[in-house]
Formats: sequence, structure tokens, C-alpha cells
Amino acid sequence: MDNVPLLIEFVSGTSIYREPETVPQLPIVQNGPPGTFVIFADDRKVPLPTDQIVFADDTGGRARVGFGGMSFEGIEERHLVFYRVRDLQPEETLSPQRGRRMTLEPQMVAAIYVSGRHVWPVVPA
Repeated sequence: MDNVPLLIEFVSGTSIYREPETVPQLPIVQNGPPGTFVIFADDRKVPLPTDQIVFADDTGGRARVGFGGMSFEGIEERHLVFYRVRDLQPEETLSPQRGRRMTLEPQMVAAIYVSGRHVWPVVPA
């Protein structure tokens, strides 16, 4: 996974759920792409920025999701913080309400990799 700019490996027992594609009944109704979520063992459902996902897998008993235009900034106010640094899709195809910042609780995440390098949690030398 060295070619994925940001890879988040969620804790064991997680899976990925993607809403099914739907064809709107009215041409003026556009809600954006189907949502992508990480489902936790306790049935919590955490939304992810679908338009940033370049890799998703949950075959190993945990969700692993790669993002193409997001950066990991560290921990702020007890949350892991990620920012949208560039859009992967053309502007006209994206929701104007798309989030610029994503936060996750540290206990949701097993590891974070940036360009294949393990960056969180920090392992003492």
C-alpha cells in the first residue's frame, strides 16, 4: 500500500458499508454519490468522505481505507484530525457541502500510514 497517500487501518471487527447506487426519479434531485461508512462491532456507523477513497478493503477482519486527497494532521482535542488537501473529482461533480475536515476517535483506529510509512500510533524507538 505504499502508493496510497493516506491509509487508515481501523480496529478489529470493523467493516465497510457503501450505500447502493440509486437512480433519482427526478432529474433535479442530486444528493451526491452514495455514502461510505465504517461499521463497528457495536453497530456504530461512521461516515467517510466517499469522493476521497482510492482503496477500501475489509477482508482481514478490519476495515482498511485509503484516501487520495487527505492529510493526517495529528491529534487535536483528543481526536485524530485529517484535512482535505485536494479534490480527486472535478468540482462540478462534488457537493458544495463536502467536509474539509474529518475527525476520528483514536480508539477507532489501529494504525495510520502516510505513503506507506507508519505514522500513528507513534512507536517508541
